[in-house]
Amino acid sequence: MNQNEAIPFIQEKAAAMRRDCIEMGYSAGNHGAHFGPALSCIEVVASLFFGVMNHNPQVPSMANRDRFVLSKGHACLAYYAALVEAGYFAREVMYTFKHDNSYLSGHPICHPEYGLEVASGSLGNGFAVACGMAMAGKVKKESHNVYCILGDGECDEGLVWEAAMNAAKNELDNLIAVVDRNSFQLAGKTHEIMNLNLEAIWKAFGWDVQMVADGNDVQSVLTALNEMKNSKSGRPHVIIAKTLKGKGVSFMENNLAWHAAPLSKINYEQAVTELDAQQVGGQSNA
Repeated sequence: MNQNEAIPFIQEKAAAMRRDCIEMGYSAGNHGAHFGPALSCIEVVASLFFGVMNHNPQVPSMANRDRFVLSKGHACLAYYAALVEAGYFAREVMYTFKHDNSYLSGHPICHPEYGLEVASGSLGNGFAVACGMAMAGKVKKESHNVYCILGDGECDEGLVWEAAMNAAKNELDNLIAVVDRNSFQLAGKTHEIMNLNLEAIWKAFGWDVQMVADGNDVQSVLTALNEMKNSKSGRPHVIIAKTLKGKGVSFMENNLAWHAAPLSKINYEQAVTELDAQQVGGQSNA
């Protein structure tokens, strides 16, 4: 499948994943869910799982699979939605999100048999693990790539930059990171908490950097990912993608109150109505 053929397929998957996120979050009841940071990165996760990565849900631990790490583990709804749409587990399982004895917890836990490579959630830690996985691939002369999604607020963590320095030093060109630049973090807007010039910083740390102006546009995201995948720069790669927090649900968009919250029946019905209307109206490419 070439890129032009892949785009509508990924758009359909992204639309289905948004709907899945709402279903899972609502099923968690009063436990709530991190809707905002999950919805912002849907197109990135969909592009990876359905357009870029080499993986097989029938053989989840195949040796040459590409590895995926969601370092911003609180956005796990997006990850779980990709796994259910790819067929790693049955659809009914997603309704166990945050329930007792479910492997779909509030942050990913390690279950390779279901496509969950790494336990993550302590910010910065997942990215460091991804760097280690890429280093292991180099040492063992393996051909797979490692993909990692970070939050922009997560980039306040010192651990991110220690790992970034190590990756550049070791020329981990099999590592592709994506910063979900939705401009919000738990306590407010990122530029008010720690105003970082991420493009300049990543470049200064020796990374191959690409900016994406609309990280919720599948074509833009897919183009950037494929360019980084095929790059011969000899450096680790990072895509800084400007996204919209809570993308796709009007009352969640750019609304910090929906960083993490329970979803009432009224809110659930409104979200479902909006998302279904977008699909019917041919706007699922968002």
